[in-house]
Amino acid sequence: MKIDFKQNAPRFALWALIAAALVALDQITKAVAVKNLPEHPRENFIPYLFNLVYTENRGAAWGMLADHRWIFITVSTVAVVLIAFALFVWAKEKPVFCVSLTLILAGGVGNMIDRIALGYVVDFIQFAFFTSFPIFNGADSFVTVGGVMMICYILFTKDNVFFRNDKKKKKENES
Repeated sequence: MKIDFKQNAPRFALWALIAAALVALDQITKAVAVKNLPEHPRENFIPYLFNLVYTENRGAAWGMLADHRWIFITVSTVAVVLIAFALFVWAKEKPVFCVSLTLILAGGVGNMIDRIALGYVVDFIQFAFFTSFPIFNGADSFVTVGGVMMICYILFTKDNVFFRNDKKKKKENES
């Protein structure tokens, strides 16, 4: 695969700008949560769907690996670098895949900012209908939606490994 730097750079800049905007949105919503929710949680913010409840998450989902922030910072840093590289490589030719990468990148950076600056991640969104599910934030949503998009893209587009193998077999049989 040959990377066309001149054509990929402007598109990569667009993806990076979108990621930066999403990180800003995540940080703004967390700042609002920090200011307003510790003293005044909002039960039934959206009735039967979402509560707004402030919490400080020092681990992963359900508090796994609590107080091991350097593990999360290290893994996030490696992931951010790899995702940024992938975004640059596929910036022009795979826009749907790049949307998923951009969401994952923004979510990873948003939570990494919290871990570095605060030592924990600010979470504040709770499912009203499933309160034992972890409380989460915008960055977590970006990562989840981006991950689901990526899986769907890989499984259900012509770029998936299953389709490519069938195509190769077909070409071999024709020869």
